[in-house]
Amino acid sequence: MASVDYFERKLDDKRRLTIPAELRNELSSGIVLTRGFGNYLHLYPRDVWNGEVEAALSSSGGILDEKIADMNVQFRRGKTEAELDQKQGRVTIEQHLLDYAQIDREVIAVRAGAYFRIMSADTNV
Repeated sequence: MASVDYFERKLDDKRRLTIPAELRNELSSGIVLTRGFGNYLHLYPRDVWNGEVEAALSSSGGILDEKIADMNVQFRRGKTEAELDQKQGRVTIEQHLLDYAQIDREVIAVRAGAYFRIMSADTNV
């Protein structure tokens, strides 16, 4: 099956994003949504979050390492976890995350390695 690295969608009235059928198996462990580094969101498969992101956020920098603390705040503030609606392949994006990323209705998703950047269709990257 071909890999999907980019897709565009419109959120429905309940803030749900429909995931392409080709990606649903990849996201079957669940979904973690967080703020990104800029005005966009990160969408991780839960197993990637648990295996790679948690390890990076817990890396040995010492309890007073401000860089690690800042990364934890960036990625944990507003973090949500969800299950993919298997029937329709949808995930609800919380309003506070949509506000952060300035997403109204039209969404662009681009693969960035093991996760997707979710951004407004109006974003100039």
